[in-house]
Amino acid sequence: MLALARGRLRAIVLDRRLRAKHLARPMSSGRKQFFPNATDAEWRDWRWQLRHGVRSLAELERYIRLTDDERRGCAETSGIFRLGISPYYLSLIDPDHPYCPVRMQSIPVAEEAHTHPGELRDPLGEDRHRPVRAIVHKYPDRVLLLAVDHCSVYCRHCTRRRITSGEEGGISREELQEAIAYLRGHPEVRDVLVSGGDPLLLSTARLLELLEGIRRVPHVEIVRIGTRIPVCLPMRVDDELARALRTFAPLFVVTHFNHAKEITPEAREACARLVDHGIPVENQAVLMRRVNSSARAIKDLMQKCLTMRVRPYYLHQMDVAEGLEHLRTPLSRGVEILRELRGWTSGLAVPHLAVDLPGGGGKVTMQPDYVLEKRARETVFRNYRGERFSYPEPRETDCNVPYDEVFYGARQEDRRPRLPVLP
Repeated sequence: MLALARGRLRAIVLDRRLRAKHLARPMSSGRKQFFPNATDAEWRDWRWQLRHGVRSLAELERYIRLTDDERRGCAETSGIFRLGISPYYLSLIDPDHPYCPVRMQSIPVAEEAHTHPGELRDPLGEDRHRPVRAIVHKYPDRVLLLAVDHCSVYCRHCTRRRITSGEEGGISREELQEAIAYLRGHPEVRDVLVSGGDPLLLSTARLLELLEGIRRVPHVEIVRIGTRIPVCLPMRVDDELARALRTFAPLFVVTHFNHAKEITPEAREACARLVDHGIPVENQAVLMRRVNSSARAIKDLMQKCLTMRVRPYYLHQMDVAEGLEHLRTPLSRGVEILRELRGWTSGLAVPHLAVDLPGGGGKVTMQPDYVLEKRARETVFRNYRGERFSYPEPRETDCNVPYDEVFYGARQEDRRPRLPVLP
């Protein structure tokens, strides 16, 4: 026991030394180049970051020498979708390479202004399942709660741009109370995903008010927060916020790293602070053509997430939102990437490849097909090296669980809650 305690103490001391090292690190080259007059205190202040976000073509050209394609993209999308980049995220951009993954995610190109056949304004069919403005109820036992309509960085691959563009207007406190009332009236809901926009842009007091309202609903078991703050504005994750979120356990943070270039000391610090306060963090990445569409990039991203104690969760096929044709990959590319991961890295580093079906069909997952042949008494597989192996089928096939009725009680499995029928 004494040895175990000493081991834990050494781990705590090491973690504190690493954090101190991160805080004392020299300024990044991007910060030195773009914001040389910002003090350390200002740079670590998330509200300062929001106030100094880059929101126009003229501002952006003060920092980045844009390509003609980017300049046209900023001009032609100005009336379609917001431009906004926090100073921190801007500092990660490679100013000399137009295919920098941070640059491609935050600076529009001309192709984004054009809609192609098959693209949808509401690609996930959410609006048909909005019984009140701030609730999307597509699945039987879980809902999406839209808390805000704005973000610290407006990702060019945003699938909910009809909302985050500001077209609908902000979400009011009264509309959030209406959403809480909806939860109270629907006992089938056990899981609430708070998203938007980015809900961590709410003040801590406003966020607590919302989470307390959700937690007072007795049948809500799990709360999740979908956020890109650890990626784009990690200084928002301070001790006050982490301690506050801890009080709502079980609460999960689902974040959105898309490339290893985004995993900086600041991002690591934000994720470590959440996990150290007992908040599990999972990552949902989006597969984007020429941003991260190589097995090398995805493998590196997932492995680095694990070093931050962030669990790789989903790798999303790009949704068919308007203006995103240039970023979409063929479905086969995601499957190929999984094939190049499985067996060659830890299973923990292999995410689910998810396709959110256009028009509101919900998520389905894809994976490589390892089955070569199905026979009466065995199935023949190939492994990750291409070698053949046979798995014998058992002779007994009755898979009933006799103790279910004892443990769960007799009940009809078809008594499933029905989704609200909207006009």
